[in-house]
Amino acid sequence: MPRYVAFLRAINVGGHTVKMAQLRSLLQDLGLERVETFIASGNVVFDAASANPQELEQQIEGHLLNALGYEVATFIRTAPELAAIAHRQPFPEPGAGPDQSNLYIAFTGNPLGAEDARKLAPFANDVNRFHMQDREVYWRCRTTMSQSEFSGAMLEKALGMSATLRNSTTVRKLADKLA
Repeated sequence: MPRYVAFLRAINVGGHTVKMAQLRSLLQDLGLERVETFIASGNVVFDAASANPQELEQQIEGHLLNALGYEVATFIRTAPELAAIAHRQPFPEPGAGPDQSNLYIAFTGNPLGAEDARKLAPFANDVNRFHMQDREVYWRCRTTMSQSEFSGAMLEKALGMSATLRNSTTVRKLADKLA
């Protein structure tokens, strides 16, 4: 059975609080197995009989909308996809090693292209740099996220699509968990 990770948007932010035991139970209701949460920010590792991640995303989103009363955008990656994402070095300059805490990864539902890169270009500067590959935006923030003038909400607005951000350290730990 394939192992997946789901990155959920709007879990335990913006006044929406969900206990991890409840979240695990809700996903088990869908027939998902070996459901584990990783930190209380909407990272869920699970096994599923389905080999169709997009179908799983829709099922999870619909079930969480019914159970929680609000939309929870869901972005699923397979174990091999997550390993590639976690080990990618999008900014190969000195000091950009894998332990960089100022590298964030935005997960989207659609492949990103040149038009999306043009939409983010006005936000790139000495503090914020962006790299896109597949369905991810890599954001190098040379300050803390809270001190940056750029945000996840601005990223979503610029791209015109939902996304959820994770620190690269969290992504690497999840990739290790799936390995």
